Amino acid sequence: MAARAFPVVLAPGQIVAGYSPIRSEFDPGPLMHALARHGVHLALPVVIARDQPLLFRSWSAGEPLARGQLGILEPPAEAPVVVPDILLVPLAAFDRLGHRIGYGAGHYDRTLAQLREWKAITAIGVAFAAQQVEAVPALLHDVALDYVLTETQMHDFRS
Repeated sequence: MAARAFPVVLAPGQIVAGYSPIRSEFDPGPLMHALARHGVHLALPVVIARDQPLLFRSWSAGEPLARGQLGILEPPAEAPVVVPDILLVPLAAFDRLGHRIGYGAGHYDRTLAQLREWKAITAIGVAFAAQQVEAVPALLHDVALDYVLTETQMHDFRS
């Protein structure tokens, strides 16, 4: 995935938020390192509270991470808070319309809705090709992705 063309034109200084993988999520680390070589700044999400959008803190490869309240690796509290331009989104399943299933807490749906109120943001799901399903039961509050990248191809849902 990191060796293929990225679906969005990158500009130096843009902020790309990745994630620390849990369970069997696709590890975006190599992709994030490749994007950093193009001059973008990296960030990682921080869980503030169960029913709240995520917060993003600046992070560079090699900087230490700490376990957050849900046991997920996060930048330390002193890392600057940033607002990403591009969001790499973990998922458990996705469909041909760009709908996704996460792990049920709704953090990314709330986060994407909030960020898109503030500015244009590109949401890119990162997954294994085997995670594609025929249809995801989407609700009104569910936010569709712009793209999904897998180890075999890129899916574009922007129409």
